[in-house]
Amino acid sequence: MDLRVYYQKIRDMAGKILDEYPVVVSKGTADGGQAGIKTEVPRQIAAKLIIEGSADLVNEEEAAKFRAALAEAKRAAEQAAAATRLQVSVISTADLESLKATVRGLKEME
Repeated sequence: MDLRVYYQKIRDMAGKILDEYPVVVSKGTADGGQAGIKTEVPRQIAAKLIIEGSADLVNEEEAAKFRAALAEAKRAAEQAAAATRLQVSVISTADLESLKATVRGLKEME
């Protein structure tokens, strides 16, 4: 294999990819690679995977669905992490009464 031709093919493919971080879907490979796994990669990596025949570029609609699912998963993970960081403050009865009086005073001013 001529390395100059190989890298030229990668540069040409990278030039055709418009997104900075395109979404690719894997193909099944003989060495155990699973087909159908979507991932977002840098343009150069996407071009390399496409040239080597181990991935295909997905269309814009599928990329948007993938990114929406990724955002939803991130939001759910952040909510789960926030739920574990519940903060509880213990205050005295006198402080509680003082806070209640302050709130009542603010409501009367409205």
